[in-house]
Amino acid sequence: MSQDIQQKIQNLRAELHQHNFDYYSLDNPTISDFEFDSKLKELQELELKYPEYYDSNSPTLRVGGEITKNFPTVEHQFRMYSLDNSYDFDDLEDWEKRVLKTIEQPVEFVAELKYDGASISILYENGVMKEAVTRGDGFRGDEITANVKTISDIPMQLYGDFPPRFFMRGEIHLTRKNFDKINERREEEGLDLFMNPRNTASGSLKMQDSAEVRKRKLSAVLYQYISTETPAKTHWELLQKAKSWGFRISEQTKLCKTLEEVKEFITFWETERHQLGFDIDGIVIKVNDLAQQQQLGYTAKSPRWAMSYKFKAEKVETELQTVTYQVGRTGAITPVANLKPVLLAGTVVKRASLHNEDIIKKLDLHEHDFVYVEKGGEIIPKIVGINLDKRLPNSQEIEYIKNCPECGTELIKLEDQAIHFCPNDLHCPPQVVGRMIHYVSRKALNIEGLGAETIEQLYREKLVENPADFYILTKEQLLPLERMAEKSAQNIIDGVEKSKEIPFEKVLFGIGIKHVGETVAKKLAKNFESIDDLKKATKEELVQVEDIGGKIAESIVDFFQNEESLLMIERLKSYGVQLEKGENTTELLSNSLENKTFLFTGKLSLFTRDSAEEMVENHGGKNISAVSKNLNYLVVGEKAGSKLKKAQEIGTIEILDEQQFLDLIAE
Repeated sequence: MSQDIQQKIQNLRAELHQHNFDYYSLDNPTISDFEFDSKLKELQELELKYPEYYDSNSPTLRVGGEITKNFPTVEHQFRMYSLDNSYDFDDLEDWEKRVLKTIEQPVEFVAELKYDGASISILYENGVMKEAVTRGDGFRGDEITANVKTISDIPMQLYGDFPPRFFMRGEIHLTRKNFDKINERREEEGLDLFMNPRNTASGSLKMQDSAEVRKRKLSAVLYQYISTETPAKTHWELLQKAKSWGFRISEQTKLCKTLEEVKEFITFWETERHQLGFDIDGIVIKVNDLAQQQQLGYTAKSPRWAMSYKFKAEKVETELQTVTYQVGRTGAITPVANLKPVLLAGTVVKRASLHNEDIIKKLDLHEHDFVYVEKGGEIIPKIVGINLDKRLPNSQEIEYIKNCPECGTELIKLEDQAIHFCPNDLHCPPQVVGRMIHYVSRKALNIEGLGAETIEQLYREKLVENPADFYILTKEQLLPLERMAEKSAQNIIDGVEKSKEIPFEKVLFGIGIKHVGETVAKKLAKNFESIDDLKKATKEELVQVEDIGGKIAESIVDFFQNEESLLMIERLKSYGVQLEKGENTTELLSNSLENKTFLFTGKLSLFTRDSAEEMVENHGGKNISAVSKNLNYLVVGEKAGSKLKKAQEIGTIEILDEQQFLDLIAE
């Protein structure tokens, strides 16, 4: 019986591996997705019931679920070099001359798309994936095998006449479609949006839960075979063999007989890249003949037989039509350039942020100027210059507005800030709506069903004017609203009722006292038993609380001197909202980080900055905002910049990566 079970498990694994190969390598699926999922589920159930037949390369491991607390550092058997960059054809011609001078015989090239993602090196032994390691510093990287197994483009089992042991190098990336889906989910959850697919792909690879990695739907392309022995004479042949073994190879790769053909390939993709479903930032050119590659060798940093042609950040010229102004939740005014629509980096650009008055003055922006717009690695385009030759003779300089575009109140500008503010915080419509959106947000009272659009609709219908109004909404009032069904209305009513259980510190953050962020709200809740105690506090008493300066203290006092604010608080209290400490108030988990200060910098991938700061506070530590001699720990993510440099110069600050920080918390 046990032999029958074992054989059934092995047969299912072999069948599913074959279906993966048919789907991802041959692009020729032979069963439906439903049939595949049914077989996968059957195998999962058998593996759970008979764990003695565990296989580290079972197709079920694509689903993820393995938790990796530490990513061991692994030394690369073959160093992962970086490529020299070129930015024009003159550079490429100089490189070709150097190649020909060494080789002294005809040279073919392979031109490949330069995928914008994270490099990976994968070891295969006897056709089975054994280990996947990040680039790291080129000499050693992090072992992330469990996470890489969740990427469907990367085979766990090979087919055909593959060598017994070799490495495949490649790039793990995110398609634009999957990147947009991730950001849509983050927006729904009230999280900060990721800036670009490249950083998101890189950060995803270092997540601790492989099931979460799988949800990101990463993609991969493999482009380099590495071993002491090669089953072919050219790089092009190796790519075709790798494809036959089950690897996903770029369909856009081209064998070029001359450098002129390479240039044609570059010229084509410089414009056509925007039609691709993923980001590339250039073209990689390699000498095709492997013996010639060996003859050319390496510099201290790069192979002499390869060159990267980098595309420049795209810049277009278009006409400035108008400058309009947006009012944020806090009353901050953001000027926006409205442009004559223009195609840039594959999308039509109509607007660009101008940030503040200082930027407008620095650009010397005039009405109907022709402006240069650039879109580098980020989402929001920016104006980087003016074409003065096209400026109209009588064109007027852009004058920053004096009054709020929404309510007409005269704007104020604080001396120490670049931004203008509308001081009419209780009656300026965007601020009123923004404050209610803030109140229901995930980090505040987390009321499900009340999104920004619904709140704007409720405000337009005069059903809500401040957060207290949520607690008197009825289903009968909600049902006539556009796109409001019975279930949606009930979810809102239930969500509002559930918010009465949210602890005092989150309510304090949610009511939106100016300058009282999440951390300050926690400090206030720790020092004042109830909202009534806080209301009685003087400015002198408030500044005695850790992290409460004069500006914050003054803002709190002003809030409680306003009759409308007091009325809202009394109403919230009467509806049962938690405005005093209770059993559900967050308490310290430990004092292990007491008197220790932390700062986080760079792109974090294992946790959000907010959750990291919360971990620090939960263990008695303190988060500070700048690098100084008072800082104990600087936790660095990807592409840490000036803060890291300054910490290294000070010399007494302990620098941790994300995993070391988690280890410190665990201790």
